[in-house]
Amino acid sequence: MSSKVPVIEQCAVSERVQQGVMVEDLASYLARNRNLVFPHRHNFYHLLLFTKGGGKHTIDFEVFDIVPWQIYFMSPGQIHTWSFEGEMDGYVVNFDKGFFTTFLLRPDYIGCFSFFSGLVRDEVFTVKEAEREVIVDTFKRLQTYIRDVDFTRISLLYIFHLLEKQRDISNPLQGDMYNHTLLRNLLNLIELNYRSLRLPKDYAALLYITPNHLNALCQEVLGSSAGEVIRNRVLLEAKRLLVIKDYAISEIAYELNFNDNSYFTKFFKKGEGVTPEEFRKKHT
Repeated sequence: MSSKVPVIEQCAVSERVQQGVMVEDLASYLARNRNLVFPHRHNFYHLLLFTKGGGKHTIDFEVFDIVPWQIYFMSPGQIHTWSFEGEMDGYVVNFDKGFFTTFLLRPDYIGCFSFFSGLVRDEVFTVKEAEREVIVDTFKRLQTYIRDVDFTRISLLYIFHLLEKQRDISNPLQGDMYNHTLLRNLLNLIELNYRSLRLPKDYAALLYITPNHLNALCQEVLGSSAGEVIRNRVLLEAKRLLVIKDYAISEIAYELNFNDNSYFTKFFKKGEGVTPEEFRKKHT
């Protein structure tokens, strides 16, 4: 089966990689990777800060207009592409999945940051003016001291905390660590089990809470019911499979644990507004 959306490895796009991390100015990165304009996935974490330029970029089929001081985060496996306009500048950071694992007591610690949630709505935002100078200064220091891996880890965590703090104003879970942990655990459980577990009550049982509590939490923070959150993850995987390889619709239905093609097609059309075949034609 031929792959339609290739997986890009860090060694193919990064320069001066030091023990799994690269920090580079955007202009140089684009000059070296000028042909990287087709839809692709990464096997590493990727963040990009725009300080100049325009155009559009897409993450998991959601399109964003580029504006100065916009930043986006991507986790391994997400599909994206870009179409830049004018003179581009900013900073790019690529780091491997295990970059923080041995450094932190909690291997999954970066998952606590909202922009590593795997939800596209949390991954793209504008850096507030008060934080811009210190973040750019930190990126410059990172480029200078990139060989000092512990300094790089600490500096990136510092940037992550600054960005998370600036978003807390609109975060309904600010100060509520119990529900914050519940939501993170829910998203992690959905990521592991969305093929086989489709009902909110299944996840509520795994979290030792009531389905009503789970649904109220999702409505408050995500603006969707728990059932919608689960269905949206299944739908996202269906869209990825439709464009990643030449899978038959029946193969995708089987992969996602649907009983038959017609049920899968009805599910997909209800969520996306088009049939799987129409979606594939549009995006390939």
